[in-house]
Amino acid sequence: MKATVRVLLGDDHKIVREGLKMVLADDPGLQVVAEADSGPGVLDMVHALQGPLGVDVVLLDIAMPGMDGLNVLQNLRRDWPGLPVLMLSTYPEKQYAVRCIQLGASGYLNKSTNTDALVAALRRVAAGGMHVSPTTAEALASLVSQGRTKSGIEQLSHREHQVYLLLTQGHSVSEIGAQLSLAPNTVSTYRARILEKTGTKNDVELALYAQSFHGGQTSTSG
Repeated sequence: MKATVRVLLGDDHKIVREGLKMVLADDPGLQVVAEADSGPGVLDMVHALQGPLGVDVVLLDIAMPGMDGLNVLQNLRRDWPGLPVLMLSTYPEKQYAVRCIQLGASGYLNKSTNTDALVAALRRVAAGGMHVSPTTAEALASLVSQGRTKSGIEQLSHREHQVYLLLTQGHSVSEIGAQLSLAPNTVSTYRARILEKTGTKNDVELALYAQSFHGGQTSTSG
């Protein structure tokens, strides 16, 4: 690992980026070399830095404008496969950590994590390792044992996954639209994509699919 770990921050909230920069500034072995407040902005910045030539780790939020963090992650894995990406989000670990790792992330941290854990995770992934909590490791082991390392669920975008969770809980298109501030037609479009990606034909099949995949437990809390 390099003496100084160069970090790119990707988060749409300026106060979060400023807070992260203050935390990382306390460690002489970490340096924030760039930041971006949108998904496309992260990709542009990584390209401008020539990937691993200019940055060692991308610290990336999931909920990003323009392109959500999961899609950004997939683009980075395609264009810069050697660049570690550490996801940092408010979303529940049980709900998103496995998906992020399956899509190529080097680890997942909740924004409530303590600073020591964040610094340690950045150093670990910059050195080519993985940051996997016991909870995530258990979930990954369960998927492997069940032969489910690949699923249509991993193909869903962040917004599609939100709609998917609400559909499997029995919410109507109009209810989902109201909760996510989306037009009903937009929700219907997401629903069609979800059915196609999961290979299901209707909401009943989708609910059975979700029950099989998640063991009957889906949540949108967090």
